[in-house]
Amino acid sequence: MTPKRRVEIFSAGCPLCQDAVAMVDSIASAACEVTVLDMQDAEVSDRAKRLGIRSVPAVVIDGKVADCCAGRGPDKATLQAAGVGQPL
Repeated sequence: MTPKRRVEIFSAGCPLCQDAVAMVDSIASAACEVTVLDMQDAEVSDRAKRLGIRSVPAVVIDGKVADCCAGRGPDKATLQAAGVGQPL
């Protein structure tokens, strides 16, 4: 049996996540095993944290967060610099 590329999609089930699932499904081949993981599941969200996933949808390929999905998400310093927590 030929090994398959493991593609995991971390999803919140929202329309944007559903679009990401559809996109991955459209480009995946028989050489890929695509799994959609529900971020509402505590084990899934804990794994996402360990992988450094900070926003969804996020795609992990063979255990590595895809470059397009890395380093995103809210950042405290950036939000504060934009005025969050400060009076108008």
